[in-house]
Amino acid sequence: MIDSHSHIYCREFNDDRDQAIARAKAAGVTHIILPNENLESVQYVVATRDAYPGYISIALGLHPEDVDESYHQQLVALRPLLDKYHPVAVGEIGTDLYWDKTWREQQMEALDTQLHWCKELDIPFIIHCRDALDEILSVMDNFGEPLPQGVFHSFTGTSQEVEEVRKRGDFYFGVNGIVTFKKSDVKDILPVVGLDRLLLETDSPYLAPVPHRGKRNESAFVPHVCHFIAQHLGINDEKIEAATTRNAISLFKLKL
Repeated sequence: MIDSHSHIYCREFNDDRDQAIARAKAAGVTHIILPNENLESVQYVVATRDAYPGYISIALGLHPEDVDESYHQQLVALRPLLDKYHPVAVGEIGTDLYWDKTWREQQMEALDTQLHWCKELDIPFIIHCRDALDEILSVMDNFGEPLPQGVFHSFTGTSQEVEEVRKRGDFYFGVNGIVTFKKSDVKDILPVVGLDRLLLETDSPYLAPVPHRGKRNESAFVPHVCHFIAQHLGINDEKIEAATTRNAISLFKLKL
């Protein structure tokens, strides 16, 4: 299994990062992808990749929650770092209007800029979307050229929204511990997404799956997500493991 979205570089793992990596390996997780959040976290993402060579890949981008009046300067400073550190994706990027709509236009402009980076570098995007799918689709509709490939991470939309996304491109969808929550409807979109466009992820340290809900999440919990999906679709875990691993290798051009 591949954890296609983790923040194991953050301070929540400062005391036991080595042990968390060891637990992930023991649980059958063969690779972890770490998306960036802002300029400050670049150093931690890169240091974590360097500490576990071959096991960690990174994505670099400006998270929508870090977009403010300085977003243009942040993007100017971030762009050369992609050339320096060779991420497998631009991310996580997108729009988030859940807490604050102040920077809506700036988030959309930052998303457009970073999608163009994907085209320029021939790497995919990792989209963060919260209460802002219309904004993301609007940016995509006005992109002006064929869109890059990518994944909608932690996707919690409806089946109809899956279809709306697919009108813009043949994208992947990341599913994490939310699918195991009792009141979650994510399981309902699984047949619509299909095994060939599904990625497993944790978003650790957030969104720990049942039976660890409420605790710090980590990559070792990916099998819980995998097992829940397999049970819901009525197939064995191995098919989910194989399909999602194949998808992640293909999307991120991983050389494992």
